[in-house]
Amino acid sequence: MRFPLFETKPLDDDARRSAGGSFVSLTDGVTHYELSNDSPLPDGEALGARDAVVLVHGFSVPYFIFDPTFDFLTQNGFRTLRYDLFGRGFSDRPRARYNMDLFVCQLLDLLDALRFTSPLNLIGLSMGGPIAAAFTARRPERVKSLTLIDPAGARAVSLSPMLKAMKLPGLAEAVFGLVGSESLLKSAAKDFFDPELVGMFLDKYKVQMQYQGFKRAILSTIRNNMLGSFIETYKTVGKMDKPVLLVWGRNDTTVPLVHSDDLRAAMPQAELHVIEECGHIPHYEKSDEFNPILLEFLKRNA
Repeated sequence: MRFPLFETKPLDDDARRSAGGSFVSLTDGVTHYELSNDSPLPDGEALGARDAVVLVHGFSVPYFIFDPTFDFLTQNGFRTLRYDLFGRGFSDRPRARYNMDLFVCQLLDLLDALRFTSPLNLIGLSMGGPIAAAFTARRPERVKSLTLIDPAGARAVSLSPMLKAMKLPGLAEAVFGLVGSESLLKSAAKDFFDPELVGMFLDKYKVQMQYQGFKRAILSTIRNNMLGSFIETYKTVGKMDKPVLLVWGRNDTTVPLVHSDDLRAAMPQAELHVIEECGHIPHYEKSDEFNPILLEFLKRNA
């Protein structure tokens, strides 16, 4: 179903010329990505042979959510990759089930296309947490360490009444088409503790909403339980000999800090850092506190 009141533009080559970054065609569609420290390597050396970090964003905010993290890691010499999940940003909105298989396949295809072969440091934010954990569980040989920022999946995320209604077929499409944009923007605004940061953030968020297929992808993501519990996946990671870093905003109302208790039980090796006066996206809202924590963890587990 299309949502003509808001999604007025096709996501085509003309639209993507202003996006920045790069594009690659994968099994399920075109993926928008950015790769730093991408200088030529000696003959025979795989692209991912140097210390690599891959950033996986969450439910609806595309890869700009990692602006401060991407810049910091790049400045510190890491080969850093970020990308838009299918249905978000400037990546395709394939007519598919937006479930864990789709997102794990996208990540695997992207790493293969860019010739990342050595174990890498994987970072997942919010819904990107269970995606990163599922990738680690399925392809443990590809992952060196796992960092989870306010990750979803320890328990089912508490949805607003509007988003809960999106699981109902038929009428949900009509309602979401009319008021879904406002609901998504309000939800994104609640990710912050500091309201002064919201305005510019939402201006960036709105860009993706004008392209056809965005709301269809969001609906499918909800209906395929991507905001449900993935605790068994985390338990699988907990049985592996892999370092895990948890970072949480003390004032997160999207995925409350209490969820960290479940994750630490599932992954006994995980170390937890809590950032005060901070919401759902501490790497963005309090990057000056988050970045040193991440850097120390990555260097310690290099």
